[in-house]
Amino acid sequence: MGKYFITPEQLWSAFGGIDSPRVIDVRRQQAIDSDDEMVPGAIWMDHGDPAAIAKALDCRQDVVVYCIHGHQVSQSVAAALRANRINARVLRGGIDAWRGAGLPTKRISALPKIRLGGGSCWVTRRRPKVDRIACPWFVKRFIDPDATFLFVEPEQVLAVAEEVEGTAFDIEGAEITHAGDLCSFDVLLALSGLDDSALRDIAMIVRGADTDNLDLAPEAAGLLAMSIGVSALAGENDQSAIEHGFTLYDALYAWRRKAPSESHNWPTGGTT
Repeated sequence: MGKYFITPEQLWSAFGGIDSPRVIDVRRQQAIDSDDEMVPGAIWMDHGDPAAIAKALDCRQDVVVYCIHGHQVSQSVAAALRANRINARVLRGGIDAWRGAGLPTKRISALPKIRLGGGSCWVTRRRPKVDRIACPWFVKRFIDPDATFLFVEPEQVLAVAEEVEGTAFDIEGAEITHAGDLCSFDVLLALSGLDDSALRDIAMIVRGADTDNLDLAPEAAGLLAMSIGVSALAGENDQSAIEHGFTLYDALYAWRRKAPSESHNWPTGGTT
């Protein structure tokens, strides 16, 4: 029975990396309509059509489904997915247990253009380096794994965002952009409602690198150098830049969450 369930703590521990499970919210429509919170990275899908859910998923990726309490709704969907050769587990105790464990949630109403079923569109300036890689990473890992990012000439960002009904970011006049001393990543993190110390640490590093205030965090200069390097390697291929750049943020997040005090010394008799 245990292999069909995952605890909130186990799921949260798996977040933020390339092998994170796909999270599906299968609460009934009236339940999702009356709530402003979801588990980070989750998209909502209709529990009454598990065949459609299975068709939309990659059978190679692990899946976690949740409802309110982790009872019949999520368990029936998970069983149907397993019948379709998808490795699906149920979040034990549902979103109630998640909240009871004090784990972060994402706020739905703060980002009105983020569809519950995923597939949001985001538009920004071409040649991404710091903020314009950090924000897509955060969106893909914690907000909408099916998000699409469009990179256009600066003067076209707002018009293209309106045309595709997307969210403009990191440019003057955009919905998500710099505010005072804060960079776009800071603003996006605050809007999402996700309260996570590792993400706050990363926000400080990103802010330092993106605003050339390298004294904010000792890692800011390194992030700036690597970000410029990623951009130089990618050239005009903006999608390649964010794909490679995501590795930087996956590593930063894993470090802040799982190994913040670990060091590497020489000679080999010291700390690894």
